[in-house]
Amino acid sequence: MKATAATAAPLPRLVVISEGSGGNAIPETLRAMAGGPPCMVLIREKRLQGRELFSLAQKARREQLPAGSRLLVTERLDIAQAAGLDGVHLPEEACPLERLRAVAPKLLCGRSVHSTDTALEAEAAGADYLFFSPVYDTPSKRRYGPPQGTAALREACRAVTIPVYALGGITLERVAECMECGAWGIAAISLFSEPERLRSILETIHRTTG
Repeated sequence: MKATAATAAPLPRLVVISEGSGGNAIPETLRAMAGGPPCMVLIREKRLQGRELFSLAQKARREQLPAGSRLLVTERLDIAQAAGLDGVHLPEEACPLERLRAVAPKLLCGRSVHSTDTALEAEAAGADYLFFSPVYDTPSKRRYGPPQGTAALREACRAVTIPVYALGGITLERVAECMECGAWGIAAISLFSEPERLRSILETIHRTTG
């Protein structure tokens, strides 16, 4: 795995992505993670305006996460810096990654990709990690076409040297298959959406991912 200023320590294998329903569940989700394995947590709340998102990021930052965890926000570099978050995640069609990297070289920066070509481009631009999606069928992505499948995931993982997280339709039963394809870890929304079961699920997957 290629090291950068933002990834001096290994990245967590698990990424918990917020549901995008306003962020009310995020503090409860973070508290449910206490004592569990390290995770990357992505605040993905596109409906919130800047002030609301900043307030949510501050609340999230105050929670005690497991050692080695990282807290990120989608796209908003300004909020990541102001709230003291660990990084920013960019959709595939967001601003050029080079621009963000030039302004914040020490922040963790990832990008969503949907092909091997865009994975290679993102790595060359300075991404610390990638989300490759959708690997499996998932209702929220059907309007974009069929899932990429595990063969495409394997190809992308072999093509780059930075961590690749499998995203899209991930279930407990599919984690091992994604890891066998070379994924560094898995990212999910629905799988991690029940706080009362979250720690148990995270620990189960952590044993699979190593």
